[in-house]
Amino acid sequence: MKRIYFFLFTFFILNLISCNIDPTVDLRVYSDNWGEADGQEVKLFTLINSNGLVIKLTNYGAILTSVMVPDREGNFDDVVLGFDKLDQYLGNDPCFGATIGRFANRIRNARFSIGDSIYVLTANDNRHCIHGGFNGFHTKVWDYEVIQSDTSAGVKFHYLSIDGEEGFPGNLNSYVTYSLNDNNEIAINFRAETDKPTHVSFTHHSYFNLTGLKDQIFDHQVKIDADHYLGIDEDIVPTGEILPVKNTTRDMRQLTRIGENIYKMAHKGYHFCYVFNKETDAGEWVIEVREPVSGRKLEVYTTQPGVQFYTGNSIGDRFTGKYGIHYGDHDALCLETQHFPDSPNHENFPTTLLLPGDLYNETVIYKFSVFY
Repeated sequence: MKRIYFFLFTFFILNLISCNIDPTVDLRVYSDNWGEADGQEVKLFTLINSNGLVIKLTNYGAILTSVMVPDREGNFDDVVLGFDKLDQYLGNDPCFGATIGRFANRIRNARFSIGDSIYVLTANDNRHCIHGGFNGFHTKVWDYEVIQSDTSAGVKFHYLSIDGEEGFPGNLNSYVTYSLNDNNEIAINFRAETDKPTHVSFTHHSYFNLTGLKDQIFDHQVKIDADHYLGIDEDIVPTGEILPVKNTTRDMRQLTRIGENIYKMAHKGYHFCYVFNKETDAGEWVIEVREPVSGRKLEVYTTQPGVQFYTGNSIGDRFTGKYGIHYGDHDALCLETQHFPDSPNHENFPTTLLLPGDLYNETVIYKFSVFY
């Protein structure tokens, strides 16, 4: 059990001062130069709302690097894993806070067919393709545009993925827009258009720890509105089966302490795609996470049909993150709302096929609050 205590609220205030942010100003966006990658300028954006909640974004990988939120006593902590410096994101990290594309999660044998054409993708997970290949969207420098309205502030990122990149067909114009409002909601909208038939599934890959890394995630309580999950093989690739959670350790339909079943899983913890009960593509509530000591609560709303619930089983002993905290297994959890993994190879899954003239358009909202 970790017992790391930092005066993060002091750090939070110092960050505001260093960025010349006036915490009395509602919904503002500030940017700083953060270095270069692939010969292109990288920015670090700071967004703050009227409640003092602060998030930080970078156009490298369209990554969410920091989320400072209060606990029930009003003390602020950073509740996502990440790094202090750009250089740390340029190596082989577990996609902390990243935008994942073109296709989230795994595609079996790194191939799919569209009509009579077979497309061979980058095999970067043994023989499978994961998270878009070695050079997926999380490794790209995105164009950016700051956006502000009366109710939210944010940054819109754009990246053109060229035909054949990592084996995927079509030139894909991709957009990811992050926005923050005064309801302590971080909304992430994914949009894409193609000039050839292709498969698309984006996700957001933050690792959350509502204690602010004062402890591991075993005492976090999670509820997922899903009666079913996807069956997987030893490589964590879907078999095509959609299985009931009832009477299994995968059942998260009521608030469940993560530590209750985590070591009963084959892959050292939860690593399953849950099938939401909702039948429409509206932005419905699907997930709740509670941390009893801090009193922080995270609610998730999405248009997407499922979520890869992952408990950081293989973070390993490799990374020193923000504030000098050393990361390890089960230090955080991921709530990767997405279309189902390997969908191109399963006709019984919701389709991920995007055609010219159509718009890929999905949203996820992470809402922070406290409970007593």
